[in-house]
Amino acid sequence: MKFNNSFAKVLFVAFVALPALACNGANTSSGDAGTPVPANALVLPTNTAVPTNPPVPTRTSTPTASPAPTEDPLYEETLAQVQEFVDEGHIPNTDGEYIELEDFKETFAQMGWYQSFPTDIELEDFVFMGHVEWETAGSTSEISGCGILFAQQDDTSDYAVFLDKSRIFFSSSTPKNYFELGKTRGTGKLNFGNPAEADFSLVVYDYHAYVYVNGKFIGEYTLSKDKPLKGVFGYGIISGINRDFGTRCEITSARVWSLYP
Repeated sequence: MKFNNSFAKVLFVAFVALPALACNGANTSSGDAGTPVPANALVLPTNTAVPTNPPVPTRTSTPTASPAPTEDPLYEETLAQVQEFVDEGHIPNTDGEYIELEDFKETFAQMGWYQSFPTDIELEDFVFMGHVEWETAGSTSEISGCGILFAQQDDTSDYAVFLDKSRIFFSSSTPKNYFELGKTRGTGKLNFGNPAEADFSLVVYDYHAYVYVNGKFIGEYTLSKDKPLKGVFGYGIISGINRDFGTRCEITSARVWSLYP
């Protein structure tokens, strides 16, 4: 997997209510605004610069994209999970391309920021699956975890999904702002210690995202139809502490089922 130059975004707490880009789950066919973002939404002000010297991630080889193997337990497990998502009504069928990703392991220590590690893969509608392990160098009440990014556009816009010890943190960024998406349904809650590990699955299809942790449905999120879904896929670390290694993130057995249009 090739990792491009990374970038970081600063998180500022603004105590104002902003309209969510997410649509109401009961009206999924329109792009109208639905449930407002909570009052403590995170916003990136237009006059706040992204740092000019973010850490540069380790580069690895390009991920392998191959036709369906005939005797690969990981492939068979992935196909079975994709079929379950079809049965749940999240995606229409299992037509797609199977892509195995190499293991990812990085640390990041800057409280209130998240670090992106983009790959050279572009996705639109897809299913991601992987085993996530994360650890924070000390106790913190801040969001601190490990996850993935998708729909990244020129390092200025993306969606990010992080596993924190107590909940899913699902964010949306544009060149002008940054905020947390509200849930369409589900609890969005988790209950982990430090360190933690879990199997993580994300389904993205037709401007909806479905999060599963350890095989259980955690939350559905409605994405903006004004924001392109096709974009760069990558990994991310959100740091809840400054000292030592900050937050450590490792993702193994990672694979993607890129859905055909």
